[in-house]
Amino acid sequence: MLYYITYSALYLVSLLPLRVLYFFSDVFCPFVRLFYRRDVVRTNLREAFPELSDVELSRIERRFYSQLCDYVVETVKLFSISREELMRRMSFSGLDAINMGFDDLGKDTFFSYLGHYGNWEWIASLQYWMPNAKCCQIYHPLYNRTFNRIFLKLRQQYGGECIPMKSTLRQLLRLRSEGRHIVCGFISDQQPKWNAIHHFTPFLNHDTAVYIGTEQLGKRMDAMVFYAHVTRPKRGCYNCEFQLLTYTPRECGDYELTDRFMQLLEQDIKADPSLWLWTHKRWSRTREEWERRNNAKTNSESL
Repeated sequence: MLYYITYSALYLVSLLPLRVLYFFSDVFCPFVRLFYRRDVVRTNLREAFPELSDVELSRIERRFYSQLCDYVVETVKLFSISREELMRRMSFSGLDAINMGFDDLGKDTFFSYLGHYGNWEWIASLQYWMPNAKCCQIYHPLYNRTFNRIFLKLRQQYGGECIPMKSTLRQLLRLRSEGRHIVCGFISDQQPKWNAIHHFTPFLNHDTAVYIGTEQLGKRMDAMVFYAHVTRPKRGCYNCEFQLLTYTPRECGDYELTDRFMQLLEQDIKADPSLWLWTHKRWSRTREEWERRNNAKTNSESL
């Protein structure tokens, strides 16, 4: 019942024109900035850009909260937006390099690294641009069952498939066995859990723990690997340019693809910091604590 009530309410709001939704975004933005994780955002910005002045950091903070509120109303708009309007507002480039891998190189799987940058919800509409492939995305189920169900419906309404992280390999192998071209996006800038940390890399002035699952799966499935370079030409419009990292991941060294993704994402963030999600505690897992935990585990197992 709660799902249907929430979905219906959001659907009705989504019927408003986007310009009206942006008006509400502007109205509520100062309140969101005042009450929602402001200390976390300020700490992250200060540590990521120690060379910037307080005035410059404050400007980035204001622009970030504006983008965050836009992301919310843009996501709400997905409840009713037409295919034509979404394809006009969310465009993709670099598809020729992907199709060349499918058609000329005999590849059947395409992986793309993504970050929480721009509007990652709109990127799920890639299925509209690649109708001959099966588009899917890896996701972490939300703790709130109502919103988990809502987001699954939103993300799969274009014809793609959401794959829970724990069953990624099994589901991808299933799609491969069906003879489909597979297009899969991995949002890979989250902070891994302690037991999932295997590598640290420099990122935004921090020694940063990173997921290596995309790289491992890419090598396992011999997938071509790309990076999703996202830009926001104007309010309400995004472009995602797929940039080739490799057609042959098995020839890459350990952590090479992961490190390259983090380098490219850092370049994008420095170009426009407001488009990245600064509200999460990205650097709470340090190398020192990770090593301490590993040493303690090793010592306990040796007893």
